[in-house]
This record gives sequence, C-alpha cells and structure tokens, in this order.
Amino acid sequence: MVIKNNIKAILAELSGSCQLIAVSKTQPIERLQEAYDAGQRIFGENKAQELASKFASLPKDIEWHMIGHLQSNKVKYIAPFVALIHSIDSIKLLEEVDKQAKKVNRKISCLLQVHIAKEETKFGFDSHEVKELISSDVLKNFSHVEIKGLMGMATFTEDQQQIRNEFALINNLFKTLKAQVLPYNVEMKELSIGMSSDYKIALEEGSTLVRVGTAIFGSRNYN
Repeated sequence: MVIKNNIKAILAELSGSCQLIAVSKTQPIERLQEAYDAGQRIFGENKAQELASKFASLPKDIEWHMIGHLQSNKVKYIAPFVALIHSIDSIKLLEEVDKQAKKVNRKISCLLQVHIAKEETKFGFDSHEVKELISSDVLKNFSHVEIKGLMGMATFTEDQQQIRNEFALINNLFKTLKAQVLPYNVEMKELSIGMSSDYKIALEEGSTLVRVGTAIFGSRNYN
C-alpha cells in the first residue's frame, strides 16, 4: 500500500501535465509488480542488463525507459524493446543505437542529455554542442533513431535556487530549439528533468517527464 499511496500522491502533484517514470534500479521484481498493480506503466532503469532482465520478467505493456549512462556495447541488450533512451551523450552512442535499431527493424526514441550541473561527474553535451548537432547534417544520417527532446540532471545540492537556475537553462534551450525548423527525425516534445529530491522544481520549470525512485520505493538496496 505504501508504494501505491506514494504513486498516487506524486501523480496528484503532477496533475496530468507531466509523466511519472518510476525509477526501479536495484528494486526487486516484487516491488515493481506492486507499482504496476497500482497502475504505474512507465519504469526507468540505469543499467541495460538489469533493464533487459526486468523486461523479461514483468508484464509486456510496461513502457521501459533507459535513464542511466549507456555504454555503446550494451545497446544491443535493450534495442528490441526500449521505449525511450534518455541518456544520449555522444554521436558515437547515437550511431550505435541507430545500428542496433536497424538490426531489429525499429525506430528508437531518444533524448539528448545536456550537461547542466556544476559537477564534472555528469555526462552530456553542453548547450552549444546540442545546437551545433541539430543544425548540422549529422542527424539526417540516422534512419532508425528519433530525437524526442532533452534530458538533464541538476547539481546534487540543497541550494534550490541553483537547481532552479540549471533547470531553467535547459528549458530555455528546449524552447529555443522547439521554435526552430528541425531535421525530419527531431522534435522537441519531451523535457526530462527532475528526480525525487527536485521534481517539484522541475515541474515548475517545464518538465514533461520526472524520474522518481526513492519517493516511490524508499531507499535503494545496493547489496
């Protein structure tokens, strides 16, 4: 009941303007099933092989999102079924997604990850690189990927103004790109910002997808 109540409370805050991704990394199948039984249908994982394992074990109407850093050699594990990859942080990775999607005769939806945090550990393009990529001819070479928007992670800090500023930065980039004439396989539809600690700020700053784990499932078990 705790998971069900948590999901219900978060959805009430989102009020239909933003979709909830239940971040289920390290959580056992039973807890994911409990969230599923409560009506949750979008789940996000950080590791490709864990994602593939859970896909095999759970109902097939679940929409699976890859939200963690993705290595090129792991794309093949999720290409047959993944609904959205949030963490495209290089041309090399995009090339591999396109290659693996072609093998399974799919088009895979992706988000470009933008580095907005003040931490060096975060992955992603900077704003200038994203603008250059979208205005270049590079993306036209990819027939089996579709860019659906942007993803970003704010600095891990208690300074809420800094978090807000970082979310505002990526939202401004999102709006700027949305107003442009974009390549045939690019649209600015989704802005994936906000996690358990900051999704309320993200919602105010234009998020269309929030990635929430701890606030649904409680603390993770890394054993």
